Amino acid sequence: MQKKSNDLTTLQTLCAEQAIIISTSMIEQLELYRDLLEQWNSKINLISRKEDAPVIIKHIFHSLLITLYHRFNEGEKILDLGTGGGLPGIPLAILHPEVKFVLVDATGKKIIACKDMIKRLGLKNAVAIHTRVEEMKGINFDTVLSRQVAPLDKLCSWSGKVLESKGVLICLKGGDLDNEVKEALSSRKDHNEFPAKIDLFPLDDVNPYFTEKQIVIARR
Repeated sequence: MQKKSNDLTTLQTLCAEQAIIISTSMIEQLELYRDLLEQWNSKINLISRKEDAPVIIKHIFHSLLITLYHRFNEGEKILDLGTGGGLPGIPLAILHPEVKFVLVDATGKKIIACKDMIKRLGLKNAVAIHTRVEEMKGINFDTVLSRQVAPLDKLCSWSGKVLESKGVLICLKGGDLDNEVKEALSSRKDHNEFPAKIDLFPLDDVNPYFTEKQIVIARR
């Protein structure tokens, strides 16, 4: 119990340091989400079971860092591609109740877990769908999010088909991304001319847990 209390204090401190505005009720929801994620992870593989950092920091706070580089607008339509255990979609849906989130994954068990967590968190602005992004027809998004799902050129290929004309792809990735960026830019002609530009934002200075982690934003 003390460990969990310490985790939440750390989360509040980290958010304050990064000027991420978060209410007490949001902190409580994120605490519940952490508990639900750990419960489901004991049944199916959603996140690593050999963690080198608290889940609420390594996974939840990591997801919230997207808000440092993207302004979420009321009514914005977000696709969380390959959501797994609801990351980064569920933490961001808690932080931005005015934004609409669609979480998709090709693994049915993961979507069952996401649906249960969304229901128990009482989120009205998030839905989870068992599908592949390649199979999604007739719906476009303002923003696509992804967290270590696939190489960047593949993510751009999928995203280019579902993004609005001024839409962006935002990825949480790690390691040396130079080759991934070059491949994504060189193959843009095959991705509906997406992306025209890719920006990298290292997270090393935010927290030691995020060494070599970056936020990647691909734009038209």
